Amino acid sequence: MDEPKTRAAKRAATAQRILEAAQAEFGEHGREGTTVRAIAQRAQVDPSLVIQHYGTKNDLFAIATQLPSESTDDNVAEHLSDVLDVRLSELPPETRALVRSMLTTPEATQAMRDFLNERVTNLARTSKHDDADLQAALTVSSILGLTIARHFLKLDALAEISEAQLETTVRPWLTPRRPTA
Repeated sequence: MDEPKTRAAKRAATAQRILEAAQAEFGEHGREGTTVRAIAQRAQVDPSLVIQHYGTKNDLFAIATQLPSESTDDNVAEHLSDVLDVRLSELPPETRALVRSMLTTPEATQAMRDFLNERVTNLARTSKHDDADLQAALTVSSILGLTIARHFLKLDALAEISEAQLETTVRPWLTPRRPTA
């Protein structure tokens, strides 16, 4: 990768390095177990630069754990299959950081709640059933549970899911046939 030439480009590159280091640290140690010093060390910058770019550790945590918006298109089964593929593969650092911290940090709890509520609302819009919100919440909760069980608890049965198991067991479980209205 070419070195940034302008002052603004160097500043942006440093900010990006700090953000990536923060995501990695928060993902490995959670919000409480991460220090500004550790972030700076990982980013190979002085700790004062972390504060200069992002303010407090809490401010940096809020930015580092922002999850990308996912759109639910018309093909719900295909979308859920794509989400499942992402959650079964290596988690993005912002997701790892947020999930690791969501039960111990109020900001992470709120961020995760907002993100999941948005997912539930989007998914529920695709159904005409009276209990669409409940069905969507159960689906979203199941994916979260699968994410935690696979990546954090490292349950044996989820460690090495084969492509055949994905097709015969996991995908049908995620997108059960729903009764027609």
